[in-house]
Amino acid sequence: MKKRRGILIVLSSPSGGGKTTIYRAILERHPSYKYSVSATTRPMRNGEVDGIDYHFLTDEEFLRKIDAGEFVEWAFVHGYRYGTLKSTVNDALSSGEVLLFDLDVQGADAMQKAFPDDVVNIFILPPSREELRRRLTARKTDQPDVINLRLRNAENEVKKAVNYDYIVINDDLETAISQVDAIITAELCRPAMQLPIEGWNLK
Repeated sequence: MKKRRGILIVLSSPSGGGKTTIYRAILERHPSYKYSVSATTRPMRNGEVDGIDYHFLTDEEFLRKIDAGEFVEWAFVHGYRYGTLKSTVNDALSSGEVLLFDLDVQGADAMQKAFPDDVVNIFILPPSREELRRRLTARKTDQPDVINLRLRNAENEVKKAVNYDYIVINDDLETAISQVDAIITAELCRPAMQLPIEGWNLK
């Protein structure tokens, strides 16, 4: 029987919006789902592991991969480069996997253009600007000037939410996780993701 093609689930939100927490919860619920590990030039944070959270690269290494055409997309965000490797995406699609992405709005747009028939875009929206500031401050990973930069960027990022397939408001975390989970389940039930069905002739 022919194996179905994989599906690419892209989660985006302003920095601090909760997309990382949500995708990790989804992966815990569904061990068969995979996460696309992006490459980045930003410094490693406490508790992060190279190859698990990101592929941490120097600027020189990143630029060499750009020149070699190894990225589906890459962007310069908050002073650092981020990119998705072509090999990761193509392997997931050919293997019929559910592959989750944690991408900013630039990366999500590039993925949509590269794989228009395979991408499902979900925007995770904080309930308010004030709540986003509170969350950024509470995680204690950025200086005040960086937090202010992220908030300014968030104003522009949120305007892109209307271009996504779905918007999930992350007011209550467990509700947001369940909504994202339900979206993925619904997408997997689409005819294109089910056919052919063993034992039935639907032509």
